[in-house]
Amino acid sequence: MDDLLQEFIAETRETLEALSGEIIAWESDPSDRNRLDAIFRFVHTVKGSCGFLDLPRLARLSHAAEDVLAAVRSGAREPDTALVNAVLAIVDRIGEIVEAIDAGAALDDTGEDLLIAALDQGSASAVQASIPAAVRAPSRSVRLNVDLLDRMMSGMSDMVLARNELARRLRDDGADPAVEAALERLSLTVAEMRDTVTRTRMQKIDALFSALPRMVRDTAAELGKLVTLHVEGADVELDREMIEMMRDPLVHIVRNSIDHGIETPAQRRALGKRESGRLTVAARQSGNQIIIEISDDGQGINTDRLIAKIAGTGRSERELRALSDKAKLDLVFEAGLSTKDEATAISGRGVGMDVVRTNIEQIGGRIDLDNSPGKGLRIAIHVPLTLSIISTIGVGVGDQRFAISRQAIEEIVRVGGDAIRIDMLGDTPAATVRERRMPLVDLTGTLGMPVGHTPPSMLVIVSVVGGSYALAVDSVLDHEELVIKPAAPAVMATGLYAGQTLPDSGLPMLLLDCTGIASVAGLAFHREISADDDEPEAIAAERPSALLFDDLDGVRRLVPLSVIDRVEPVSADAIRFAAGRLRLSIDGRIIPLATQGEIGSRLDVSVLRLRDGAMEIGYAIAEALDIVALPDTIAPAHELGPVAGVVALDDEQIELLDVHWLFATHGEENCQESPPLCLIDGADTAWMTTFLKPALEGAGYKVTTKLKPGEAAAVVLTMDSGAPAQIGTAPVVRLRQDRSANGANDDSIYRYDRGALLAALAARAGEGQ
Repeated sequence: MDDLLQEFIAETRETLEALSGEIIAWESDPSDRNRLDAIFRFVHTVKGSCGFLDLPRLARLSHAAEDVLAAVRSGAREPDTALVNAVLAIVDRIGEIVEAIDAGAALDDTGEDLLIAALDQGSASAVQASIPAAVRAPSRSVRLNVDLLDRMMSGMSDMVLARNELARRLRDDGADPAVEAALERLSLTVAEMRDTVTRTRMQKIDALFSALPRMVRDTAAELGKLVTLHVEGADVELDREMIEMMRDPLVHIVRNSIDHGIETPAQRRALGKRESGRLTVAARQSGNQIIIEISDDGQGINTDRLIAKIAGTGRSERELRALSDKAKLDLVFEAGLSTKDEATAISGRGVGMDVVRTNIEQIGGRIDLDNSPGKGLRIAIHVPLTLSIISTIGVGVGDQRFAISRQAIEEIVRVGGDAIRIDMLGDTPAATVRERRMPLVDLTGTLGMPVGHTPPSMLVIVSVVGGSYALAVDSVLDHEELVIKPAAPAVMATGLYAGQTLPDSGLPMLLLDCTGIASVAGLAFHREISADDDEPEAIAAERPSALLFDDLDGVRRLVPLSVIDRVEPVSADAIRFAAGRLRLSIDGRIIPLATQGEIGSRLDVSVLRLRDGAMEIGYAIAEALDIVALPDTIAPAHELGPVAGVVALDDEQIELLDVHWLFATHGEENCQESPPLCLIDGADTAWMTTFLKPALEGAGYKVTTKLKPGEAAAVVLTMDSGAPAQIGTAPVVRLRQDRSANGANDDSIYRYDRGALLAALAARAGEGQ
């Protein structure tokens, strides 16, 4: 509201200054209709603004003057000197009140009733009333021509480029410290001026959104519908000229959403929806673009109905139905198309989305549709900032250089080691960064450049609305502040770029659109439209992901993705049946391996390495296929085993692995991150190492004959009958060679009594810990 009030004050002050000569001229020639119309428009505008800004005194004065001027325009009154003086007094008083509001000074209403009374026919005394004059506050704003602002922005852009080039030359040639210090001061000044000049044309997008609540209410009431509007991102700033050019397309899309998309209350009840439809209008900044999204929870776009309508105009229905899903959806932009059978005041005249798209493309933007039949439609409008200077990071792929907005980058990491690695889940690459798994997008392949055989060395972790992904690049270059301008329409239409720039190297460079790259790569980062208005913050729960694979027995199965640490090929020689179960030798360790089907003559197999946080087991498969969303409904298995049940996936019955059963059956018993340490000590250490150590390790103990610095034994095992009951802090278990105990107080254990030995070790180790 403060912004609107300041704009009202500035415009009123400007109009008063321009009108002063007109008022004097009208006083000398009251019959001049043009000057009368100019004064009438002024008081009419003031009256309209006062109602919105809640300024009752100004509204009362301007309303009284408007009534009198309207009577003069209609010929009901003659503009005599008394009337002119009275109107002039009202206009002067409006100016005084505006200046008082701007200065924050109190101004009483003494004499204002007399000013209004002086407008009545036959009255002539009120204009001589004594009215204290307001002191005008020093002006803190100035209104500039848009062309002048464009020239300022262009000059500022050239200054930034010159600063960048000067800095590069000094880095390359070396410079005196005093020169470098002067350059640093210049850089700070340029940065401050850049921010100031950039903001001269910027305005909060709330100026575009403020009229929507009333419009949505009136349109919904006219159509007999209930619609709740939610506005997000009203603080996002956009070029003022862009705001004006976006006004008509936004109004058209919002009215279309209410008319075509959101159903009537009766229809929504029948569909199991809330009676009140939800319409969300949101704005956000992405690099050098502003994205405005309009989404509703209505019926979406019926592409069959679109095709039928267009086919009725003579187009081939067969060709239309052969189009891709995206192309079918784009049919809504056909010129002259309307899905309404009858024209109404809202729609049905065939002047619609084609005009909207044309207007948006004329300002260098684009419009995307995301349709969910029966659930709603999301329309995303991408429009560029006219000119902007943003902080970027340069990246290289092959021999090409690109820029990424620094604001979109979470971190940059180098591939290598266990903490940061790249895995293949079927034919889908995924990056794991410190136990955080995310999709991987290869920038080289996405841009259609030749893909080499060398794996990527750098990952740029990019944040987009709804999630993050890793962008694989060959190298990371300098950080630069760059002037970004819209690229050619054909380049922007690819959805991969947010603009173009000229860095200090002098070679043109494109700014990448991280959200567009995610969309082209098939990554869906967006919120579901909430159907519950009472819980606006509730987000529809995402279904868990699962890996679809072909098993060794030829059956296609699923396993939850959350338990898979990695998928990797292993040689069949690394798999052995040993100690009663199938085991896999990998990474210098031996882990249990589960299978369904025979490995047979295969030279190598793919192994799912499954982890529950403490244990790890392997599961051998034939081939990983794809990552899919796990259906909500599972038909349970009738018998306990490796299969938990069956789910329906694309009308096919797919078995789901029971990971609980797999770990319960194949997981190593007593598998602990820190197993109890058993110290073998005393006489016959060699015998105990040879005979007992394998049995103890099989029971889950870590066995040693000598403690390392910092180690403490949980239990001590000895053949020394004279050993104390406790060595240090560790309890002792004594062994004997004879089957029979040597007296009632002999607590030693026969060395071949395996059950008694393990029981004693477990009891004493528990005491020690």
